[in-house]
Amino acid sequence: MTDQTKKQIPLRISAKLYAQIAAWAEDDFRSLNGQIEYLLTECVKQRKKNGSPQPENLDEKIQLDIE
Repeated sequence: MTDQTKKQIPLRISAKLYAQIAAWAEDDFRSLNGQIEYLLTECVKQRKKNGSPQPENLDEKIQLDIE
């Protein structure tokens, strides 16, 4: 697959998560699809950088009110 080719995939996420990503996308002047692609790309870059998609400060508690 080249950079010019986009693969369509179904994505099932909660309505709450969808709303939060949509709001974030709007803040960043991106489409929802563009925001999801950006987030996934950043996760892949992080994994390539240090071998793990997890942050180095994994012991810190993060409150995510998205479920």
